Amino acid sequence: MAGQQFQYDDSGNTFFYFLTSFVGLIVIPATYYLWPRDQNAEQLRLKSLRRVHGRCLWYRLRLMKSQQSIVPTLKKVALLFGWAVFLLLAYKVSKLDRDYQEYNPYEVLSLEPGATVQAIKKQYHLLSLKYHPDKGGDDVMFMRIAKAYAALTNEQSRQNWELYGNPDGPSATSFGIALPAWIVDQKNSMLVLLVYGLAFMVILPVVVGTWWYRSIRYSGDQILISTTQLFMHFIYKTPNMNMKRLTMVLTAACEFDPRSNKDATIRPTDNVEVPQLIRELGNINVKKKEPPFCYPYSFKARVLVLSHLARMEVSENLEEDQRFVVRKSPALLQEMINVGCQLTMMANSRGGFPAPRLVTIENCMKLTQMIVQGLQETKSPLLQLPHFEEEHLRYCISKKYKVRTLQDLVSLKDSDRRSMLRFLGEEKYDEVMAVLGSFPHITMGIKLQVLDDEDSSNITAGSIVTVTVTLTRKRMADMFEKEQEASIYGKLYTNKAKTKVWQSKNKGAKKTAKSKKKKLTKKKALPAPVKGKQANGNVAGNVTSAAKDEDDEASDKGSESDEGETNKDSPSERDDESDKQSDTEVDEGGGDDEEEWEALQQSIQRRERALLETKSKVTHPVYSLYFPEEKQEWWWLYIADRRDQTLVSMPYHVCTLKDSEEVELKFPAPSKAGNYQYSVILRSDSYMGLDQFKPLKLEVHEAKAMVDNHPQWDIPDTEEEDEEQEDSDGIEESDDEDEDNN
Repeated sequence: MAGQQFQYDDSGNTFFYFLTSFVGLIVIPATYYLWPRDQNAEQLRLKSLRRVHGRCLWYRLRLMKSQQSIVPTLKKVALLFGWAVFLLLAYKVSKLDRDYQEYNPYEVLSLEPGATVQAIKKQYHLLSLKYHPDKGGDDVMFMRIAKAYAALTNEQSRQNWELYGNPDGPSATSFGIALPAWIVDQKNSMLVLLVYGLAFMVILPVVVGTWWYRSIRYSGDQILISTTQLFMHFIYKTPNMNMKRLTMVLTAACEFDPRSNKDATIRPTDNVEVPQLIRELGNINVKKKEPPFCYPYSFKARVLVLSHLARMEVSENLEEDQRFVVRKSPALLQEMINVGCQLTMMANSRGGFPAPRLVTIENCMKLTQMIVQGLQETKSPLLQLPHFEEEHLRYCISKKYKVRTLQDLVSLKDSDRRSMLRFLGEEKYDEVMAVLGSFPHITMGIKLQVLDDEDSSNITAGSIVTVTVTLTRKRMADMFEKEQEASIYGKLYTNKAKTKVWQSKNKGAKKTAKSKKKKLTKKKALPAPVKGKQANGNVAGNVTSAAKDEDDEASDKGSESDEGETNKDSPSERDDESDKQSDTEVDEGGGDDEEEWEALQQSIQRRERALLETKSKVTHPVYSLYFPEEKQEWWWLYIADRRDQTLVSMPYHVCTLKDSEEVELKFPAPSKAGNYQYSVILRSDSYMGLDQFKPLKLEVHEAKAMVDNHPQWDIPDTEEEDEEQEDSDGIEESDDEDEDNN
């Protein structure tokens, strides 16, 4: 009777199959994800950015890192070693002999299938003479020959071979386990159990527990949960937070505490170098005893941030720590903005505590710009440009030029700009213009509507208002080109406008003549009063009578023309024309409805595509002289009531603005009817002086009253009586049926 038989691989052939598959499952995906990308492409990208970003700190650090890093080489060596092992195992497997071969007695006797019994006996006699053990033959081969002869001559053996492939009948099914037999050998049992225990009871729980413990300490944005709680506590405690207090809260984050973050360090030399920086900075609340502001890590981080904003030079040890603090600060400030928005929503919905002021959230945004550019709040935005120093600003803010912002510098004529910046020299001037040309110039288009409403332009109290903002990014260099085109066009226009003296005189005479004629016609066209007082005697009467005569003549002419038109058009034609006019009006109304419907469908499809597609957050590299990491241009877009210092809509972080982007901001309309003045604000998280403010006027109407009695809800009394009669008839019929059944 057939059965199943499990056996370990004594020869080790099956284990090689398993090992080859296992190595292949690791090497192939690892090569796809871990193989270093083309280094030449990164070098070409950095080379293209060199003209503009060559002086930036992050650019110089990236070049040094790409030259000194050996991580890509190690990755390549490890992956190549894995492929070598995989190919070696595959070659080993291809050379292995097959253990299982189908038994064929004709092949054993070297006969063709279907040979006769006489041919089988003859061949068996020849082979037995050759392989018989008594005559020096092979015992194993003789046994195979005898078995094959019996299978082909014995009827039962022949039938077993045809049915089961074995002359002896059905045999047990053998399954090979892809593990060597020494693993389950009794001599090695303790060693195998020890390895299994260490792998599954010690190493695996420790690895999973360590990963879980580290992951639960961070939020989705990789910010420590304790830092988020600290920000929420201080923003709740001080809703109106100035820049000085905000800097203290930022540097108290747990990311800068060595007990919470291993990347943060406290050095023995800090006791000497940090007090020296404090003396150079001045008053920074050294005697503040409020925890955690008085802790050493917070104190050091605050000094490093303030020295970065003041563009002070620090020692090599502190420079490394300063880069770490500055690199972490934008993400921490974004978390602080998120916390402020959450507290604002909680205060608006629940109440019980004051919401954070608008100035607190805007100070977070301003501090992000300051840290990225390495500038203090009171400094000029022109210091973001290369080669600009404090002593050079006096040339810009002079009475002749009055340049205080980047926009003022762009709006200057090229000749005036060169004259003002003559202290730079030709090469430095070209570099400044290249950097200024790479700065962003954003245009905003605003559309106000109420979606899912019959009249989308009518804003009622309590309705959900949708403000669609279309952002278009261009470079400042485009503004230079427009300025040059405008100047060329202006010169051509002025050349055409230059005329000879005698031509200008004639034109002036013609203009005076035309003006006189216009005055005369205006005097003639003065309307005469219908009822005038007779204070002027006959003069008034003559004027009124003349006016009456003119009116009568005009009325007579009008009546004659009307009679002629009415005689031309018959009543049927007039009816046809009125029908055509009504049809055209209906068609126009239907066209408007169709256009609105198509616009609504397009907006819905656009939203669905925006939800499904994932846009890259790589937009444009920021020009920053002192930021230690490459940063992309991102923006904040929100609506605020600047008079009440409150947020109307939560700030939307625009991280995908490469050329153009459409953003929808939604907020509930005020509960009272009236006119409201809001502001749509766009702030950069990287540049100072590029923020934009657009006014948003909101006219809120009273909400429509609910209709209690609609015509379609009015049911006549006769219908109600008929329904009651039908119900009663149905009840009587059911009673009669029940009696019949009984």
